Amino acid sequence: MGHREDLLEGAKRCLLEKGFARTTARDIVKESGTNLASIGYHYGSKDALLAAAYVDLISNVGDTFEGFGGDTEAGEPGSLERFQEVWANVTKSFVEARPIWMLTFEVITNADRLPTVRELLVKASDEGRRGIIPLLMGGSEADVDDETLRSLGGFYQTLLNGLCVQWLFDAGSATTAEQLTEGLRRVIDAAEKSGG
Repeated sequence: MGHREDLLEGAKRCLLEKGFARTTARDIVKESGTNLASIGYHYGSKDALLAAAYVDLISNVGDTFEGFGGDTEAGEPGSLERFQEVWANVTKSFVEARPIWMLTFEVITNADRLPTVRELLVKASDEGRRGIIPLLMGGSEADVDDETLRSLGGFYQTLLNGLCVQWLFDAGSATTAEQLTEGLRRVIDAAEKSGG
């Protein structure tokens, strides 16, 4: 590995151990075995490096949404069966990758203290919206147009964030994938009955 990769790996370890606010450039250098100048040369700033490390961590978690140990097999794209399976995998990630999800809320609750990190992650949030749509609806990320990204991607991101809060706060009372699917089924039934 070169300095760029060493810095990224060191930053990921620091984030998981200390979080965004408590990680210093010196912590990253010590953890990565590099030097301070390498941060600026490869990433521009400590905050940009931490944002890149977080995006890499959360992207790896997102890869598990399709399945812990295989492709999504239940249901056709767009079906309630697929919806339930993907959200079951998402909720597993809240347990398996809890420290990574906690970083999300550190950024949210400390946005004023981490403006550069926040700006970089806001830009990356569209990637998350774009990535979850094909898992549930089929197709590819390249096929997701801007309107679908904002509407459907926004809907799924809202579900993701709400579930995440529930599971991190109290997993014992959090909404399960089965309950979420039943709730969606009731919304669909009510909309069909009302003609909407």
